[in-house]
Amino acid sequence: MEVSGTQLILALVIGLFVLILLCLKTKVHAFLALIIASIVIGLIGGLPLVVDANNKVSIVNSITGGFGGTLGSIGIIIGFGVMMGEIFQLSGASNRMAFTFLKLFGKGREEFALALTGYIVSIPIFCDSAFVVLCPIAKSLSRTTRKSIVALGASLAAGLVVTHTMVPPTPGPLAVVGNLASAGGNIDLGRYIILSLIFSIPITIVAVFYAKYVGRKIYQVPAADGENWERPEDKGPDYTTALSMDTKDMPGTFVSFFPLLAPILLILCNTVLSALKLTEANFLTLLLYFIGQPIVAVGIGLLLAIYTLGFKYAKGDLLLKMENGMKSAGIILLVTGGGGALGRVLSNSGIGSYIAGGLAQTGLPVFILPLVIATLVRFAQGSGTVALTTASAITAPIVVAANGNPYLAALAACVGGLFCAYFNDSYFWVVNRLIGISETKEQLRIWTLTTGVCWLTGVVFLFIFGIFLR
Repeated sequence: MEVSGTQLILALVIGLFVLILLCLKTKVHAFLALIIASIVIGLIGGLPLVVDANNKVSIVNSITGGFGGTLGSIGIIIGFGVMMGEIFQLSGASNRMAFTFLKLFGKGREEFALALTGYIVSIPIFCDSAFVVLCPIAKSLSRTTRKSIVALGASLAAGLVVTHTMVPPTPGPLAVVGNLASAGGNIDLGRYIILSLIFSIPITIVAVFYAKYVGRKIYQVPAADGENWERPEDKGPDYTTALSMDTKDMPGTFVSFFPLLAPILLILCNTVLSALKLTEANFLTLLLYFIGQPIVAVGIGLLLAIYTLGFKYAKGDLLLKMENGMKSAGIILLVTGGGGALGRVLSNSGIGSYIAGGLAQTGLPVFILPLVIATLVRFAQGSGTVALTTASAITAPIVVAANGNPYLAALAACVGGLFCAYFNDSYFWVVNRLIGISETKEQLRIWTLTTGVCWLTGVVFLFIFGIFLR
């Protein structure tokens, strides 16, 4: 049976209302709330209860497929990452990293240092994986300086997500440029990379200022045991303790950072080989491509941490520490998978496609069209990559036919992919849970509003760039 557009919009509105109501006003856990909301949207949105004669995927298949698909790409990495983080803490490597950052960038600049790290690292690497790998640095800085993990974690996450969404060779922006080029747009990939890097700088800076603001409002630091969180009344920072740390028993700087840097370099190598289409040129490139897969690369990082940082500890102590990390990863995995389930139901029901198709028929200015479509598709189904890819595919022929500037259209589509992340975005759960935020209102203030600030800043600069890109 054909589902009307009104019914699809109604499904989205009611489903999100149910989700927010369950999270804010009941004792239902966020994971269960995500599954319930997915079922509600599927039922109202016309997804069949079972696979029908037209092989239209069912509600349950959408939920399990979205859950499994999300965890298939990020679940193992989260598991490896939290175990690596426990080894960093046990060995003192996390303190060495924090001390090095303070010495290198100077006190008071930790948020910008982390944002810069994310800005660079996420160009070739998915932000989910990178945040899991780099979060121990933010956590250690928070523990040693008494700065809020909220400010530090949100700054790191913002730096990662901005270039992940805006700058090739990340798949989403790369697809945007490809769609415009295929439609006949005169767009050069190298020029767009330079332009998007420049464009991303003010977005990242504004996001850091907001992260610092919300970090003062929600002050949280790691507890002394390293496994829990506390909210003391005496708010930091305290650089005296951090800068006077006794480094004698800490691992060296290279040994401490190497388990983090190795997977990042391997994934970067994988990205370069893929871009150059050299993945099977010979055995060496095939091997590098394989070990550069995020799951394999982070697994190698974990092995390096075990044998370079954990070698001096008894097997039982080291295993117990890693298992403690896995306990904390359980809830992260569930809610991240739940977000993926909701996103898949929204996608399979056709809500995002309906919104995008309707907007393409409006009389909006050329560069506004990909921005609005990407924004609404991002809101409707959660994935920034899907949003900007969909928007560029729909609007590329329109932009070319109207003789619009393809660079401005590409930037607009990518900005739309930054729009307010919430429950149907797996990165929303990864960021909030790894920095110890479980209250729904606080999760929205910390990450939904951070990405909202990124989007709004991007929109402002789109109009500024539009003055020069005719």
